[in-house]
Amino acid sequence: MSVRVKICGITRVEDALVAVQHGADAIGFVFWRQSTRFISPAQAREIVVRLPPFVNVVGVYVDPSPEWVEETSITAGLSLLQFHGEETPEFCNQFKLPYIKALRVRREMNLLQYAELYQNAKGLLLDAYTAGMPGGTGQVFDWSLIPTDFPLPLVLSGGLNSDNVVNAIRQVRPWAVDVSSGVEARKGIKDVNKISAFMQGVKNCEDL
Repeated sequence: MSVRVKICGITRVEDALVAVQHGADAIGFVFWRQSTRFISPAQAREIVVRLPPFVNVVGVYVDPSPEWVEETSITAGLSLLQFHGEETPEFCNQFKLPYIKALRVRREMNLLQYAELYQNAKGLLLDAYTAGMPGGTGQVFDWSLIPTDFPLPLVLSGGLNSDNVVNAIRQVRPWAVDVSSGVEARKGIKDVNKISAFMQGVKNCEDL
């Protein structure tokens, strides 16, 4: 089965189109104002209207207000919400759109308990833990910490790039992978060659 790919931190229409042309299933917009990859909902909308059909559009949040989630999701035309902060299941469940919950993996975490806690999520995104940073750090975590019997669709993130994505998929067998800094020329600006190499790595795993 093919591994799905989300390319996150999109800020330009040309980057979104390149991502999709190379086979990305989803693109992500960061609606956290402190991020160097922040984009306004109006700017995101200008990109979304240029996308071909059947591309998922994901909004990424860090402890947002419900009003901000509603405003951005409607204006940008989102299809999925992604929460990277300390959002509770009750908070995540209040919206009409489906969601995934990101977890920053540490050795002492019981990931199976989190899967039970966020059982209404469409999946859990597992990212590297860096103190004070909710994500997008380009750091890899210890994939052996992931239970083999993980009950929810698993989205693997954290420091992925064309050099390690094949090993990541072989070891973890995720439902999807999520990449941002690993395909960038600089923060918020994607590199077409890095996107192409990353997507080729994912495609090379299709028959594993």
